[in-house]
Amino acid sequence: MDIDLNKERFLQLYAKYITREGSDKLLKWLVDSDFFTAPASSKFHNAVAGGLCDHSLHVFDRATDLYEKEIKKPDSLFSKITMENVAVAALLHDVCKVNFYQVKLRNVKNDGIWEQVPYYCVEDKLPYGHGEKSVYIISGFMKLTRDEAMAINWHMGGFDKRVLGGDFSLSVAFYDYPFSTLIHVADIMATYFDEERA
Repeated sequence: MDIDLNKERFLQLYAKYITREGSDKLLKWLVDSDFFTAPASSKFHNAVAGGLCDHSLHVFDRATDLYEKEIKKPDSLFSKITMENVAVAALLHDVCKVNFYQVKLRNVKNDGIWEQVPYYCVEDKLPYGHGEKSVYIISGFMKLTRDEAMAINWHMGGFDKRVLGGDFSLSVAFYDYPFSTLIHVADIMATYFDEERA
């Protein structure tokens, strides 16, 4: 993956689709953070430098494909969804991972010789959850639509800790806000179809 090319593409898509009040401040925050160099995970998908931006672009591409197919259908569930909504939810769904991973060293034995190798670990300075944390961060800069907030909040689907704990809100969100389902499916497709496991 090319970190610089991904950053350039992200910035172009952001400028093209996300134009609402406060979006410029959010973009500055992203540029000043580790968003473009951070991994998407510590040990799962795209657990490499630049993986977070790369993953966000994959989700955007998958979500755009799904949206373009669904919007053409008669009586589409997405008649009120715009490309700005798609860009906001897809490109920003994982901003909760900004300044979230740290590089540390651990001892590993290679061919009988101990050496220190870097690895990513989580250092959560804002323990606010996952999807809900992204909604919280974005909302500090710009207003989200209800559909965007639901889609970002529930993008983890059944992997969300709240669901694993027995919360049934996900099912209601997927029925009442179908855009949430679209973003979740795009996230799953990007993770398992487009990215390598660490």
